Amino acid sequence: MTKPRALIIGGSVGGLFAAHLLDSIDWDVDVFERVDDDLASRGAGIGTHPVLREIMRRLGLSIDNSIVVVSSSYVCRDRRGRLILELPTPRMMSAWAPLYRGLRDNLRRARYHRGKDCIKVYCSGGSATAVFADGSQATGDLLVAADGIRSTVRSQFLPDVKPAYAGYVAWRALVPEQDVAASTRAVLEREYLFCVPEGELALCYAVPARDGGTRVGHRDYNLVWYRPADEAALADLCTDAQGRQYDGSIPPPLIRPEVIADLRQFAKSELPPPLHDIVERTEQPFFQSIHDLASPRVVFGRVAVLGDAAFVARPHVGAGVTKAAIDALCLVEAISAAGRDLDAALARYDRERCRFGDWIVGRGRDLGATIGVRARTEGQVGQVELDRRAAAAMGGYAANAQELARLTTDGRPPA
Repeated sequence: MTKPRALIIGGSVGGLFAAHLLDSIDWDVDVFERVDDDLASRGAGIGTHPVLREIMRRLGLSIDNSIVVVSSSYVCRDRRGRLILELPTPRMMSAWAPLYRGLRDNLRRARYHRGKDCIKVYCSGGSATAVFADGSQATGDLLVAADGIRSTVRSQFLPDVKPAYAGYVAWRALVPEQDVAASTRAVLEREYLFCVPEGELALCYAVPARDGGTRVGHRDYNLVWYRPADEAALADLCTDAQGRQYDGSIPPPLIRPEVIADLRQFAKSELPPPLHDIVERTEQPFFQSIHDLASPRVVFGRVAVLGDAAFVARPHVGAGVTKAAIDALCLVEAISAAGRDLDAALARYDRERCRFGDWIVGRGRDLGATIGVRARTEGQVGQVELDRRAAAAMGGYAANAQELARLTTDGRPPA
């Protein structure tokens, strides 16, 4: 009997989860990735959650102490370094490269094709076909679109559904632990550190180093600093030294030197010394513009959309990789439960993932609601009020981590 065939558009972690899980139920799988280069160099720190570790275990892989850094508490400090609040919040932080590499290098029978840019898909009866920029085509019983926030596949079926800019950006910095000041290490080697300047939010934590090191002194520090930027300010950030403007993002090496200089100056005045040190010592800070994306449907005939191609929650939630893994698992479990009725399986997948996607996008909006919001009161805001706001922001993150710890592999939102 001929195996059913799946085409997966997108070879990042969402596509790889789908490839592993479809292979586990004896599907024939081809993964098509647009770019030619190795994706392991992309990304920075990522949060892991129990459900993600469980899905990896099912795949015969593991998220253990060899690829994670463990922290026990969230700590909030003001720009002078004064302690505002500490909340016990156990976290296991990893990095993009070891997770991607584990998924990519351990594909069993699935075939991985680089440099295959899907430009169109169409369904006919009980099949789906992908058309690629090089003129080739591929046809399967199912096409899984895991091609990210700017998904070509989703855009074809939902042309009016576009990422909505949230009004702020996330500056990111990644520095080897051994390169920072001893006073910075003394804080960050034991703290998952928050700082909440008015209308902003910064957080920093240890992650595995680029070479995989997880021992104290051999890790990296990952900083994320959310700063408001209206449409005009974003356009300026995305303009290079020659005056060329990029749409919503810019290659990090092309960020203008004066933009980086301003960032370092703001860090000196707004962030506590350890975080200022991270910004100062980062060779190439870069930023991402923050968006919301929610699709009203994720199934179109024999096409199923998953991961960031379907729903994008703001990175405050810290569950992008986890969501992609649950999406892939729910798709495969729906297929297994429905037997030969693939259309019924896809209908179930559509219902369940839209419900979960709406929940997680809403959670991200809640966590980011205060970024860009300045006090509307006369005069300077008092220290007690600033401390209260900072504690509330960090408390929201801690509550979010607890909610995500209760997620199960069926992907139901926490009660």
